[in-house]
Amino acid sequence: MRTPAEDLELKHLTPDDMEALRRAVQSLEHPSLAARLTNMVGKPIELIGYALPAPASSAISAATSKALEAGLKVALLTMRRKPRAGSQLLHKALATASGAAGGALGLTTLPLELPVSTIIMLRSIADIAQSEGEDLSDPETALSCVEVFALGGRTGSDDASESGYFAVRGLLAKSVTEAARFVAQRGLVSEGAPVMVRFLTEVASRFGVVVSQKVAAQAFPVIGALGGAAVNYAFIEHFQEVARGHFTVRRLERIYGTERIREEYRRLADHL
Repeated sequence: MRTPAEDLELKHLTPDDMEALRRAVQSLEHPSLAARLTNMVGKPIELIGYALPAPASSAISAATSKALEAGLKVALLTMRRKPRAGSQLLHKALATASGAAGGALGLTTLPLELPVSTIIMLRSIADIAQSEGEDLSDPETALSCVEVFALGGRTGSDDASESGYFAVRGLLAKSVTEAARFVAQRGLVSEGAPVMVRFLTEVASRFGVVVSQKVAAQAFPVIGALGGAAVNYAFIEHFQEVARGHFTVRRLERIYGTERIREEYRRLADHL
């Protein structure tokens, strides 16, 4: 007699689910933020981001950590409502407004602007997760929303074997599981706990890459307030696409089994 897991392995993906997986692979294996920002400013944003002066890099690192701490609180305490119609457009509008302020005033506003943008993006990510059948009352799901910031932090120069979607997800798996268990047992958010610090540090190391690209783009004299708004629009759109891909994969894993979806994912990735 076959086990339930073996039954899942034999189940064929529907055409709609196969197309959804194909779109997910495209979003998750070819992040487009750097390319979008490069087109916007006419310069290679990845290289400019790496060349930011040390004080700017330190400010970005501190702001990224604070933004993720704020986002973690939102993820675990306040994201259990049903998504509203048109909420993705609303989140883009709010992120765009936040970016306009940051673009007008520069790096000095990053410690204030980035947490706001991050929380807005996280609410958008949560809506996407819920639309793909996730239960936001489950700490593991809420932490998976924060995990999106790491999944979207790849660069074009990354080694594919170390930075592919399943590779990054695998690196974070232990931290996500331990942090979710901690929250479930304690019933509260405690960012100072070693398990939570470890999770946030791992996410921040990758999220900081795209924050540097965002800051580099906003630093151009021709950008200003209007350009800052456009940069933030690209910023949230990037993470919305990554979130859609991530939670599509998770949904399909629940239907067809993890190994089956990973096999199909890798097959599709090899042909992109």
